[in-house]
Amino acid sequence: MELTALTIPTGQLTLSGPSEQLDAAHLPLRGDLAHVRLAGRCFVPHYAVPMARVVIKDNSLLRSIARTDAEELAMLASGTVFNVLDIAGNWAWGQVGDDGLVGYLPLETLGEA
Repeated sequence: MELTALTIPTGQLTLSGPSEQLDAAHLPLRGDLAHVRLAGRCFVPHYAVPMARVVIKDNSLLRSIARTDAEELAMLASGTVFNVLDIAGNWAWGQVGDDGLVGYLPLETLGEA
């Protein structure tokens, strides 16, 4: 997804009214960071603009946390778009495509889009 002036929130952002019920498995949100499109909907200290990358290794495992023994969320094929929101150590946290599962991939499985 290309971010445009229409997708990046502007002006005064407020949280008001009851919280939305959101699908956590597909929501690029952690306690410290969220996708910029969630600004004004979710409160976190930082918002990130995604960096589009592509899976370069077939059968790459998307995991729930940044550990090789963590729960496997999905197996991704080579060529799958992965939108990176954070990199820590040898892991990337992000979302499959624009609205897919959210999780961690080893950096070695990702290449330039």
